[in-house]
Amino acid sequence: MKDKPMIKIKNMKRYYKTGSVIVKALNGVSFEIKQGEFIAIMGASGSGKTTMLRILGLLDKPTKGEYTINNLNVVDLPEEEKGYYRLTQLGYVFQDYALINEMSAEENVYILSLMEGKSKQESISTSKEALEKVGLGDKLNRVPDQLSGGEKQRVAVARAIAKKPKILFADEPCANLDTHTSEQVLEVLRNLNKNFRQTIVMVTHEPWHTKYVSRIIKLKDGLIVSDKKLRK
Repeated sequence: MKDKPMIKIKNMKRYYKTGSVIVKALNGVSFEIKQGEFIAIMGASGSGKTTMLRILGLLDKPTKGEYTINNLNVVDLPEEEKGYYRLTQLGYVFQDYALINEMSAEENVYILSLMEGKSKQESISTSKEALEKVGLGDKLNRVPDQLSGGEKQRVAVARAIAKKPKILFADEPCANLDTHTSEQVLEVLRNLNKNFRQTIVMVTHEPWHTKYVSRIIKLKDGLIVSDKKLRK
């Protein structure tokens, strides 16, 4: 069901110590994300949005608080299990593409499937399917230097969705792109959300990006100051 709660966050806190100063990056936030939502996490620099995304993506651990995905307490998983969960259940899109220059678009996508232990044949098949979804089915054999910035980011999106993750996390995926190219990437994300019901959580600082999402969570000084639903 699309309206089924997938993520539950309760009283999430993340404190850092810098010298004698305690930085409260997150200071007690609670919210839920339903399956099939496209969420934008927004806020000024230092608001806690990147910290929140890192915790949601199991790349960091909260100081305090509860975090479950489909009723599984993912925070307290043993590190080996947490690593496997990240690899098999979550997808990530970063600002800098993180592609291997010597590999083709297809190889950059299917390498994660191989790491999961899938056969090369199955990995290639899922890679082609993912690249088709992002509009790059005709550029399977091109290496990153033969692709535009927007195409590189779409390869990164394809790599993230090839394993059909429960949740796709995007950390300012358009930060290094111009407006036109950003629109192309955001349209790909919206289509994935609309046509394949992919749950997406994206950090962005650009107000115009919000026309692509279904809900906006705004942070300020480690707290949620607004939580607005834009569309179903």
